[in-house]
Amino acid sequence: MGRILKKNRSFGYLIALLFFTSCNDMVEFTDYQSIQDASWQANKNISFEFSVTDTISSKNLFINIRNNNEYPYSNLYLITALNFPNGTKVVDTLQYEMTDETGAFLGRGFTEIKENKLFYKEYKIFPKVGKYQLDIHHAMRKNGEVKVIPFLEGVQDVGFSIEKTK
Repeated sequence: MGRILKKNRSFGYLIALLFFTSCNDMVEFTDYQSIQDASWQANKNISFEFSVTDTISSKNLFINIRNNNEYPYSNLYLITALNFPNGTKVVDTLQYEMTDETGAFLGRGFTEIKENKLFYKEYKIFPKVGKYQLDIHHAMRKNGEVKVIPFLEGVQDVGFSIEKTK
């Protein structure tokens, strides 16, 4: 019986490995940075550096946010700066929905932590070979106020990923 259990366990590991390998065929780059105490400081950039060698194929770019139940808002405003190897910088202001109409958090996850894979750029073709840097910071404000919220609670990790397009 122990021998059968070992074979089944080995088979299970093999299936899991194949599943994760096949699911990640499209991912060219992925990285996450943890936010200390799940409290994202205003104007504190989260930066990701990555190299580009392919200037022909289009890519989908994603910002990945892991939030917990302490996140107090239904949306998220981000400011991004994509820095090119030649010094060009493209700045975007982005807004994402974080809850549905009933207030339930969107994203994947069975525990209090939800992971949101948010489109940043779709079918992006990088024009230059070299090192790029993406800087992200939050731009959340309370309704009617000008000042940015000093600490955005409930954001545990910020990630960035690049995937091949189909």
